[in-house]
Amino acid sequence: MKRAATVVALTVMIGIVGSGAADAQHGAAHAGAEAVPHHALVQTYEKALEQNLAEGRGFGMAFAADQNGYPGPLHVLELKDRLKLTADQEARMQAMLAAMFAESRPKSARLLESEAKLRQLFTRGQADEAAVRTAVAEVEKIRAEVRLVHLLTHLKTREVLSEEQRRLYHDARWGEHGSMRAPGPQGGHGSMK
Repeated sequence: MKRAATVVALTVMIGIVGSGAADAQHGAAHAGAEAVPHHALVQTYEKALEQNLAEGRGFGMAFAADQNGYPGPLHVLELKDRLKLTADQEARMQAMLAAMFAESRPKSARLLESEAKLRQLFTRGQADEAAVRTAVAEVEKIRAEVRLVHLLTHLKTREVLSEEQRRLYHDARWGEHGSMRAPGPQGGHGSMK
């Protein structure tokens, strides 16, 4: 249910942003009655991000991996029938997913807490350069930890799948919109095992 709400929120945001961009491109000088202020879009994004992080998910933090032949266990499991996972592969994906969530959820909770502390500096009128620099450094340090959990899990996941399964995964997840490089020794299709 939470995932569906996140998908709906993101779909609405994309639609609104897309229509706003079209208005801007066509020289619309004023916002129509249906226009949503930019800050409202950002708030919608922030809420979806917070919800996603609270669940231990990455909210795009591993797109660099996922789009380039390094799938994540959650989406592999969602596509298990299409990928024809073996029982062993499925068990390994479940174990990786559980390990990822066990590590990402507490780190994500810390990230959300650090973001709240940063926001509170401003809401309480206590923001000054030193406090803001310290708070931002903490946020970004924890964000890097969360992102690494997801990216490193994608590295491990890739090794469990065959080349054909990775190709099927990429096609299912990204189709023509993915950015897998041309075959070659360093990545993309050419490096898949």
